[in-house]
Amino acid sequence: MADLKVQIIQQLNLQEVKPEDIENDQPLFKEGLGLDSIDALELIVLLQQHHNVRIANPEDGPEIFYSVRTMAEYITAEKSKQG
Repeated sequence: MADLKVQIIQQLNLQEVKPEDIENDQPLFKEGLGLDSIDALELIVLLQQHHNVRIANPEDGPEIFYSVRTMAEYITAEKSKQG
């Protein structure tokens, strides 16, 4: 998950944030890192570019992007489907 944290920081240009500052289960939006809807679009791009994973149902976005752990689990599940 450390690699994913680095990718999130780079993708969102979070210059003051270090990977160790982000807890695995910390919410990424609202009270957590405070990300917004523009950041969500950037996270979608991150999944596509770095992991070749797409979100089939946009309504699943809030659940997928809840935390670093939920993103990592989604990536793992999608990659296992791809074979």
